Amino acid sequence: MTGISGRLAKLAMQPAPSLAGLCGMAKAILIPFRSSTPSDPSQSEKPVAKLRPTAYLDGLRGFAAFLVYWHHHELWAHRGIANSFIESGFGYGDKHLFATYPIIRNFFGGGHYAVSTFFVISGYVLSTKPLSLIHAGEQAKLADNLSSALFRRWLRLFIPLIATTFLFMTSWHLFGMWVESSKAQPTYGAEIVAWYKEVKAFSFIFREGGVPWLSYNFHLWSIPLEFKGSIVVYTTCLALSRASRNARLWCQAGLIFYFLYIVDGWYCALFVAGMMLADLDLLAAKNDLPEWLTALDGVKTVIYYHLLVVSLYLGGVPVRTQKVEDLRTNNGWWLLSYLKPEAVYDYKWFYLFWAAVMLVASIPRIACLKRFFESGFCQYLGRISFALYLVHGPVLWSLGDRLYAAVGWATGEQVKNIPHWVNILPLSKAGPFCLEIAFLLPNLVLLPVTLYLADVVTRCFDEPSVRFPQWLLGKTLGRPARVPAPLPS
Repeated sequence: MTGISGRLAKLAMQPAPSLAGLCGMAKAILIPFRSSTPSDPSQSEKPVAKLRPTAYLDGLRGFAAFLVYWHHHELWAHRGIANSFIESGFGYGDKHLFATYPIIRNFFGGGHYAVSTFFVISGYVLSTKPLSLIHAGEQAKLADNLSSALFRRWLRLFIPLIATTFLFMTSWHLFGMWVESSKAQPTYGAEIVAWYKEVKAFSFIFREGGVPWLSYNFHLWSIPLEFKGSIVVYTTCLALSRASRNARLWCQAGLIFYFLYIVDGWYCALFVAGMMLADLDLLAAKNDLPEWLTALDGVKTVIYYHLLVVSLYLGGVPVRTQKVEDLRTNNGWWLLSYLKPEAVYDYKWFYLFWAAVMLVASIPRIACLKRFFESGFCQYLGRISFALYLVHGPVLWSLGDRLYAAVGWATGEQVKNIPHWVNILPLSKAGPFCLEIAFLLPNLVLLPVTLYLADVVTRCFDEPSVRFPQWLLGKTLGRPARVPAPLPS
């Protein structure tokens, strides 16, 4: 996929070609689809790049980003009463739909499940290096690592957000494009001012009041929480850097309990849980797990398969409203609804906490799942996952809105604002709910376009947002102090 997008980007910069040139373009694009058997036998001897031990987490993050894409498209196309079916349990409204069946429903409405998984993965990845230094007793290196990570984190998260929202906002005025998701300002200058005010407030995580999302891309509500969770991880690593093994694990468990059962800090609980999973994996690699965990070695496979099943069930928690009383009306959730702690306002995050933690814990212990997330497809999605999260909304609200209106999914807003797109190519809505022909065919265009733009954004903004903070950090560092030479005796 990377090779394809690279060729497309280069070809897009060239002038309009002749018929022969078009044939050459097609050949260049299709080359990656040929047999991978090399013509030169010596090429087959090149070593294959070895995956990192946590590569499965990259693949899981990428697949989760794809689930977010699919969930939002399902909701956008099936607006109105159909959304209630997607976000309710099996049998809601006496409708027994395949897409709402337990576990299966995660593939159609698993966006919140995916976000919870993002946070656990982040807690794991952000803490792995600091925890390894804590285990090794490298306090000086730990201080360097945490200071570097904290310096770079805001820039890493918000540079791509700033760039993509600015370009999306600019496209409204450049192309005179109406989008239902936002209300454009009368002039481009007024839009820049409005965008600046909103982005600067949104990116200040200690602000009080205001709406928790960004109108220029309201799917990005989780980015400030990602930064807050990162700070929780870094400060927890620092606070526990001199604690004993058991004390550190007990403090992590105590923090999870505090964030989940005493205050409404569900996202902080997810980050700390990811940190705890990383700590346990590092201890396991050294054969230094607590005795009660090592005693479970004989049944751990059975345990992890059960954790996976429970995770997949809880991941499909109905989310139509935030009232736990409504949760009790869904089949299979009456008894579970009484487990929700008083501290959690939006009940879904309590169940998604357990779902995400169990999922991340079980995948590396189930070989077939681990191999799937280490596959080339998932690794590619993992590489572009952040960009996919950033661009799938703008593509949906611009091109997607028009294609869905064209094939028969128009609402009153589309009829009013883009009437020339409405029903220009009506397609049949035959097929299972959420898998209708009129839904699947537009995605033959929308999914490749979204993946291509995600690849471009990865190259132009995401990867530079990793390199630039590192370069900037290097510019801020002073020269190491010189050790004075010893005086002659």
